[in-house]
Amino acid sequence: MATTNDLKNGMVLNLDGQLWSVIEFQHVKPGKGPAFVRTKLKNVESNKTVDKTFNAGTKVETANVDKRTMQYLYNDGTSYVFMDTGTYDQLEVSPEVIGTASNFMLENQEAIVATNEGRVLYIELPASVELEVTYTEPGLQGDRSSGGTKPATVETGATIQVPLFITTGEKIKVDTRDSSYLGRVSS
Repeated sequence: MATTNDLKNGMVLNLDGQLWSVIEFQHVKPGKGPAFVRTKLKNVESNKTVDKTFNAGTKVETANVDKRTMQYLYNDGTSYVFMDTGTYDQLEVSPEVIGTASNFMLENQEAIVATNEGRVLYIELPASVELEVTYTEPGLQGDRSSGGTKPATVETGATIQVPLFITTGEKIKVDTRDSSYLGRVSS
């Protein structure tokens, strides 16, 4: 148990049997009336975001979330297999938990796996990954109808928007949070 005065970004709360991650919080002391804490919470399982206000000092139940760096091994068709690099224990994670992170996962890449009481909650990838472009149309210098970008397929099968000068076979840096192009990777 903790109080609302102890809240921190990333903390996971157990509210009415559901797990909520604190995205942001703000302690408010109005000139008149009691202090309160305004929070933005994200449901760990459904990714739904809600705003919730607590009275200052209210007790809230925290969830014990174990975050471990694990290595992604392979996808066996039904689940994604991760290995704890310290104990060599393997963990199978369902595609529903992985979500869009699968667009940026390469074999032998490290990711943070968050678990609660043996149940996998979510996967955190690094902020950016380096991927090779497997296919993209050649960009014509005069073609500006699409705002100077074109679709490109990367080695994981995901399609992202890249500048016209990117060619097939180049390595690019991609933001895992919003699938945006960050730049070329010099070899």
